[in-house]
Amino acid sequence: MTNMQELDDTSLPIFKVERVQLQFSISSDFVAAQVANNVLILALSTGRILRIDLDSPSDIDDIDLPKKTSEVGLIRRMFLDPSASHLIITTTLGENYYLHTQSRQPKALSRLKGVAIESIAWNPSVPTASTREILIGAADGNVYEDYIEPSSEFYRSQEKYLKGVFKISEGPVTGLWVDLIPGRSDTRRVIVASPTKLLHFVGRIGRHGQEGSGSIFTKLFETEAPTLHEVNRGPQSSLSTFVVSPDSAESQPVDNDDGERTYAWLSAQGVLHGRLRTTTASASLGSTVFNSSKMISRSQIPASEGPSGRKKPTQEPIAGVALSQWHVLCLVEGRIVALQKLDDRIIYDQVVLEPGENALCLLADQKKNTYWLFTTQDIFEIVVTDEDREVWKIMLKSQQFSLASHYAKTPAQKDAVAMASGDHLISKGQYLEAANVYGKSSRPFEQVALTFIDHGEQDALRRYLLTKIATYKRSSIMQRTMIASWLVEIFMSKMNSLDDTITTKAQLTENTNTAETKDELATIRKEFEDFVSKYRTDLDRQTTYEIISSHGREQELLSYATAIDDYNYVLSYWVQRERWQESLDVLKKQTDPSIFYNYSSVLMVHAPTELVDILTRHPDLDPIKLIPALLNYNKTNPNIPLQQNQAVRYLLFYINALHTTVSAVHNTLISIYASHPSPSETALLSYLSTHSLANPPPYDTDFAFRLCIQHSRVQSAVHIYTSMGSYASAVDLALKHNEIDLASMVADRPSSTDTALRKRLWLAVAKKVISQQGTGSIKTAIDFLKRCDLLRIEDLIPFFPDFVIIDDFKDEICSALESYSRSIAALEAEMDASAATAESIKTDIKHLDRRYAIVEPGERCRVCELPLLSRQFFVFPSCQHGFHSDCLGKKVLEGSGLTIRGRIRELQAQIGRGGRKEKEGRELDALIAGQCILCGDLAIKSIEEPFVNETDDREEWAI
Repeated sequence: MTNMQELDDTSLPIFKVERVQLQFSISSDFVAAQVANNVLILALSTGRILRIDLDSPSDIDDIDLPKKTSEVGLIRRMFLDPSASHLIITTTLGENYYLHTQSRQPKALSRLKGVAIESIAWNPSVPTASTREILIGAADGNVYEDYIEPSSEFYRSQEKYLKGVFKISEGPVTGLWVDLIPGRSDTRRVIVASPTKLLHFVGRIGRHGQEGSGSIFTKLFETEAPTLHEVNRGPQSSLSTFVVSPDSAESQPVDNDDGERTYAWLSAQGVLHGRLRTTTASASLGSTVFNSSKMISRSQIPASEGPSGRKKPTQEPIAGVALSQWHVLCLVEGRIVALQKLDDRIIYDQVVLEPGENALCLLADQKKNTYWLFTTQDIFEIVVTDEDREVWKIMLKSQQFSLASHYAKTPAQKDAVAMASGDHLISKGQYLEAANVYGKSSRPFEQVALTFIDHGEQDALRRYLLTKIATYKRSSIMQRTMIASWLVEIFMSKMNSLDDTITTKAQLTENTNTAETKDELATIRKEFEDFVSKYRTDLDRQTTYEIISSHGREQELLSYATAIDDYNYVLSYWVQRERWQESLDVLKKQTDPSIFYNYSSVLMVHAPTELVDILTRHPDLDPIKLIPALLNYNKTNPNIPLQQNQAVRYLLFYINALHTTVSAVHNTLISIYASHPSPSETALLSYLSTHSLANPPPYDTDFAFRLCIQHSRVQSAVHIYTSMGSYASAVDLALKHNEIDLASMVADRPSSTDTALRKRLWLAVAKKVISQQGTGSIKTAIDFLKRCDLLRIEDLIPFFPDFVIIDDFKDEICSALESYSRSIAALEAEMDASAATAESIKTDIKHLDRRYAIVEPGERCRVCELPLLSRQFFVFPSCQHGFHSDCLGKKVLEGSGLTIRGRIRELQAQIGRGGRKEKEGRELDALIAGQCILCGDLAIKSIEEPFVNETDDREEWAI
């Protein structure tokens, strides 16, 4: 057995008393002290009050009572609430004062004048703005209810009301406590302590109108009978007090989630301590609290040694008591003695006070879990370190294993608790519970396993192995694999046993029937599925398959394969048994493309519709790898209608919905369309019509054409030729298969501007039509060819047989001759009109020589505005505009193109060198005076020129 001492996690003492170095000087002794929420209140014999914030000890508030100590007496007691917001001060002459944390001036409590306060029960809601309802215990045994609300008005009373609510028959009220009962907002627990009696009240409180308007505890004390715990009266010097443990620390007992506190009542007999339970019914709550409490008598605390080293003959009573989370702190004969609450064992005993030094009080800060000892001159802090370190050992000794495990901190401690707990459970025959505990302990594996095997506890062994495997690290591959494989064997054996029981309808025990066995089987099966899912990486695949197969467990075999994502195995299993629906159910959950490719061929044959439904939900699949399955399906079901063909459906989905341009997909669809036994080409033609417009088309045109020829799909082949622009080949192919109408449609396809090609195509059609009619019905052939407006009778005559009767097409010849006659007459009319026009032109030319214009005296040039007759000029008879020759030439040069401009300058140069020549002069005049510059082309061109040029004076045009 592991030595408990070796399992302690630290050698430091739990308690240590340290003297606090004061950062201020005092001129008189301490007479009272209080501490709460890291705020220290000290009362001096001079009547001064020091308020010190321990978080910043250099800041000290020095507060004086309103009157001198000679008038009100020395400060006797102080009472500070847990939030350090409210302080009540009582003096030796019965004066009582109230001080709020935000005030520096204590105010007298007039209604409490003359009341010797011994104890106060603060409101459990810990208010800060006011005290709300509090209970005050007096030296005469009275209990008062008070409500104090700070006021800034000097003459306004601080107390809303004061009422006596209870009176104890003997002695002063040395302790008061009020707390809430969880879940019952109108219920309170009140504890009243005196030197000889401890009274426990639980009941409903009253509420009268507005808060603070009246007493709430009167109803409780009037209607409820207290639970009483009484002791004998001791010596007159015996101290009596009642304390409650501080607020819960971070680590709480697992069975103390409701935040229960502990109490300690110091009386002449010793210290009675216990838990203030809140979970029991109100009627028995008091008796439950007292019955479970324990008494620490003075005799349990050793007496101090005298100067000679011997024990003192008389024992001084306990002078003070405080509670920590797990210990009772007692002040005895100048020593601090700490006793463990759970077993009353003394774990600390240290002399603190010097001989003759007097202690004021031993206090605990309920909010901050700190502990203080005050004397008339010094302050000591009792430092607590890792207070709950030994709790686990105490719990273990009392066989409270759950609590022991909770408080065990180190792995070694937890292991010791687990082993002891497991041994205890084994001794009581609780094997399943022991399995859970042993699995988390270091007890040798083989020892535990053999224990369960020897007792025939296979279920406990399974539980132990499941717990144990979780404790091994991932790096312990061999251990995890062996345990996991063993668990598979145990699971299979257990399920086989249950199956046998169900089959034979036998009962496992007297209280177990077949229905319960089935439920147990379902539970074990679910447990196995969870196991393989969680530990699939620890199981060797081949070994696990062999173990499960050897037991013939089909469902578990599939569960394991599914857990390790071996879907190839699962699918292969169902496919081999031709369980197509189960195969599809597995396939629906897959995302690995290789699984679809591997099993699509067989599933496409036996469950095509469902498979295509699944495939269309996976657009990431490569359709090329699925083509063999589609072709195999089409080969197996050659006569199925195209509307029901699932291969066609999938290919159309990929083409129309996913817009694929992969030629293999399109070629496959064409192959299925072309090879279908149906004589209809509607589906194939519809596809070709839709996709032949693309450039280039998504399918292989040569491949498609060969398929169409191979399967006599003439219309489709002709369509392919046409889409390629090979109209002649298309017509020839159609005529070769006697598809006259189809050939006629193709012959009309070329553009209307390409009449030569259209005529050639129609001649080929005409030849075929006439050859088919022979001499039987030339009339019918001619009527058919009238659909083309390019063919005439003379184009068709070469195709007629050598021996044909002219009467068969006499009307057509006559119609053609009449048409020619009308054309000749129209041409003659056009020739006559042309001759008349020529004669009219000749007449106009003859009259040109006799045209003239009259120039009036004073008429000016239309360019320079100078008299026209001053030099050579031109006049245009049609418009009567006149220009000087040089002015007209200059304007013509400016507005003419480069060619005319160059020619004009060239003629001017020739005339200037050799005198005026008649030919050059006429040409020059024709170029210059060909048109009036104001009425001809030059005037039209000038419309683009701006009104104001760069050389013009823009000011003239300013508005």
